[in-house]
Amino acid sequence: MSKILGEIETRRARRALSEKPVAEQVLARIMTAATYAPSCFNNQPWRFLVVNRDRELEIVKEHLSGGNYWAKQAPVIVAVFTKPDLDCRLSDRRDYAFFSTGLAVEALMLQATKEGLIAHPIAGYKPLPLKEAFGVDSDMILLTLVIIGYPGDQAHLSDKHRELEHSRRDRKPEDQVIMYNHWRENHVEQ
Repeated sequence: MSKILGEIETRRARRALSEKPVAEQVLARIMTAATYAPSCFNNQPWRFLVVNRDRELEIVKEHLSGGNYWAKQAPVIVAVFTKPDLDCRLSDRRDYAFFSTGLAVEALMLQATKEGLIAHPIAGYKPLPLKEAFGVDSDMILLTLVIIGYPGDQAHLSDKHRELEHSRRDRKPEDQVIMYNHWRENHVEQ
């Protein structure tokens, strides 16, 4: 009988990272996996800035929000960019660049999980000054930073984050987010 892929079941947004470097060949596999994601008409609207040198990592880490203090342990941070006109723009505001780029990030995360790494996307950073620091065109949208590293010591984590490292996976009940054959209004609630 088929099962959910192990990488999907085990992937978690962990925060306890080691500063151990990620080997170039491992990082290359992770990034190649991201590029294999599907996209509308194969437009491949994602753009990745892989940051793994100390000087450049410090620049990214200076732009993190306070709640992402734990990401300062990371040996790799991937900045993920796109813009709507890099992919299909269809009726009803269906700008596929965001969907396609999300698929690429998921592929990146699953490959990282298979490699024994944590890949944790975050939204807490200062996008405009970070883009400026790296000379990124102003029309590019910095969707997320993906923090990548091997599992590490939890000693540097806050009490709250240490607790989250061991908590049960928290998901909304499936009947709240999955509907079969008809739409129910109560499924839009958060």
